[in-house]
Amino acid sequence: MDVGIHFLNFTNPGGDAVIAPLLADTAKAAEEGGFALFTVMDHFFQMEQVWPAENPMLEGYSALAWVAAHTSRVELATLVTGVTYRHPGLLAKTVTTLDVLSGGRAMLGIGAAWYEREHRGLGVPFPPLAERFERLEEALRICLQMWSGDDGAYAGRHYALAETLNRPRPLHRPRPPILIGGNGEQKTLRLVARYADACNFTVNEPDVVRHKVDVLRRHCEREGRDIGDIRITVQNSVDPVRDPDGFLRRAEELAALGVRHLHLRAPQPDPVGFVARVVDSVKAPLAQIEPAKL
Repeated sequence: MDVGIHFLNFTNPGGDAVIAPLLADTAKAAEEGGFALFTVMDHFFQMEQVWPAENPMLEGYSALAWVAAHTSRVELATLVTGVTYRHPGLLAKTVTTLDVLSGGRAMLGIGAAWYEREHRGLGVPFPPLAERFERLEEALRICLQMWSGDDGAYAGRHYALAETLNRPRPLHRPRPPILIGGNGEQKTLRLVARYADACNFTVNEPDVVRHKVDVLRRHCEREGRDIGDIRITVQNSVDPVRDPDGFLRRAEELAALGVRHLHLRAPQPDPVGFVARVVDSVKAPLAQIEPAKL
């Protein structure tokens, strides 16, 4: 099983001036520690369910470009981009740019979007949920077309592109991987089965994850897809530093369900130290845990 670091809190006692070096140092520590993935939030405002909306929040792809300049191996993604944030053609271009500048390390993390306040606050349209899922599927199709050899038009219900020209092409072959975030059983997991290379569950209790995997398997069967081709990832809930034994037990339980990746949230005020402590306490035994084949 592999792990990634999710950088979601940009508030630090050192103030805004330390955001850039702290982000870079955390990413470098993660890469040196053998972590597989480095992710950042893609929001306009901090999530008010967790911290005040007024807290610092960086634009996701600018932050990843900064990280790309300070690393050379770790995979890079947002966890995850709301489909409403960027026109799909521009999103494909943005991820392509990150992929080229990082040497082929970009992943598209995407979901249906949920944070209404930030949309209203910055004047970004926030359509009803059903429409957001329609737009999500069209965005996935547009990205796939722009990452193929097809430069032709795209005509959908919500988006129309006269040409899907995208140069340079991504360096990642055959294209940047697609991760879809969310737990919804009727729409989200159906889109995972149809389009994604990876999924991210925000739930992490083994019984709940087992059920989600079973639902995804049924969607894959209907789509004629091998569920084993999808990288199942979960946001971690057990602190690997304070409770390493509990963390490893949970990792073993999730691995037995086919989970292949755990996202660890880097806490403030010392995310670099957190990464080092994770490496010291659980990285070696975690690497010995083999996810079940689905």
